[in-house]
Amino acid sequence: MSAIRHALSVKREDDFAQWYQEVISEAEMAEESGVRGCMVIKPWGYGIWERIQTLMDAEIKAAGVENCYFPLFIPLSYFAKEAEHVEGFAKEMAVVTHHRLIGDGEGSLMPDPEAKLEEPLVVRPTSETVIGAAMARWIQSWRDLPLLTNQWANVVRWEMRTRMFLRTSEFLWQEGHTAHANREDAMVETLRALEMYRAFAEGPLAMPVIAGEKPENERFPGAVATYSIEAMMQDGKALQAGTSHYLGTGFAESAGIQYQDKEGAQQHCHTTSWGVSTRLIGGVIMTHGDDDGLRVPPQIAPHQIVILPMLRDNEEDEALLAYCEALRGDLAAQHALGEPVRVLLDKRPGKATQKRWAWVKKGVPLILEIGGRDAAGGQVSVLRRHRLWNEQAKPNFEALPRDQFAAAAATELECIQRDLFEEARQRHDANIVRNIDSLEALAEFYGEDKRYPGWVELGWSKPTGAALDKVVATLKDLKLTIRNTPQNGDTPSGKCIFTGEPAVERIYIARAY
Repeated sequence: MSAIRHALSVKREDDFAQWYQEVISEAEMAEESGVRGCMVIKPWGYGIWERIQTLMDAEIKAAGVENCYFPLFIPLSYFAKEAEHVEGFAKEMAVVTHHRLIGDGEGSLMPDPEAKLEEPLVVRPTSETVIGAAMARWIQSWRDLPLLTNQWANVVRWEMRTRMFLRTSEFLWQEGHTAHANREDAMVETLRALEMYRAFAEGPLAMPVIAGEKPENERFPGAVATYSIEAMMQDGKALQAGTSHYLGTGFAESAGIQYQDKEGAQQHCHTTSWGVSTRLIGGVIMTHGDDDGLRVPPQIAPHQIVILPMLRDNEEDEALLAYCEALRGDLAAQHALGEPVRVLLDKRPGKATQKRWAWVKKGVPLILEIGGRDAAGGQVSVLRRHRLWNEQAKPNFEALPRDQFAAAAATELECIQRDLFEEARQRHDANIVRNIDSLEALAEFYGEDKRYPGWVELGWSKPTGAALDKVVATLKDLKLTIRNTPQNGDTPSGKCIFTGEPAVERIYIARAY
């Protein structure tokens, strides 16, 4: 069999990090902006984010949460009220100190000393503090609870090591913030958001995840408990793909979020926060991408089907385009995965093969190439992106009657969605190891000669304080982290390899992004 000539110059197995960057470039998802750590999200990448936003926003609103918008700038004094929170973000904060520039007399600009702000403003790294101040104004009585808000926004965290979509100084996200009368209601909301994220990852994103609680050292600054969904990338590393936090009453006490209960007494609210970001796009790339570029799950693909007429710049083109336009209309009238099918007729000038490979690299689920003979014979040539190559190492086109394909297109997209998830699930399950019984065995498993070692599931005695710090330091030496304790995990047995104490729960250990 002939060797496959892949669309990318770098293979995953050769250099996963460089492969990831090439996918982003060749799929035209994003590019450098000229500002360190900030990216320009191009139409295809932003189109995927818009799909994520549309679907997620519907889930958020279905839970009774209302969208708001809060300021980009937050007074520094708001952070000072919550010491643990400000300490957690202090090294990542971008701060505005002046409101005007002046010339320095040498052709350059400098902050005007006369325009120094009375109080520095922080460019939001997250909005707990400013939303807490608003909640303190909005909540007076038990009748005002629960208060359920969300905002879609950008945030800034001044990262030292950046990578597009995965860790950038500015990124897009949604952040939910809620206030409740008691711990029980707040925990219900915290876990509801976690389940929403789990279902979203495994549904629209076709990305298997483990949902569970983070260890004490991984909690959000100021939180009582932090929960996450963790996804396994193709290189075996973990990606924290979403978080949900129970904040207790700490933020309410610092911000003065109180309500009068039914007996007339003043009580502090219990608050939560939860969010996912454009990091999800990085997860989709590293879960589904292959050596030809991106493969986008149909549910989040901006275009699920692209029709490529093989134009020849002659009198036959008009009839061919009419055939393709009629096909586009028939396909767009179908519904798949709960929505009308999204179809693009690519009429741009250029060779069909060049345009085909551009769409292959972008990861469009179904690509249709249609020439004059196809139109005359009432056929379409179908290329399924997730099953790109045939046994002869050629693009795996299938010629089908036009009406047959149009009738089956919705089912085809639903099958692709399932296939991508099942492929990722099998890889995920195959790369979790459960027979590690010592620190020496753990170190050996993650030895330097193992490129894609996967995750380790271990019994855990749940140490805290100094004992936990010692474990974290040990893991840091091995470049490992504790990901989470899975919900509904297997009953633990034996002893914790870190403390020698009886295991009380199970945890996942991995290298991570």
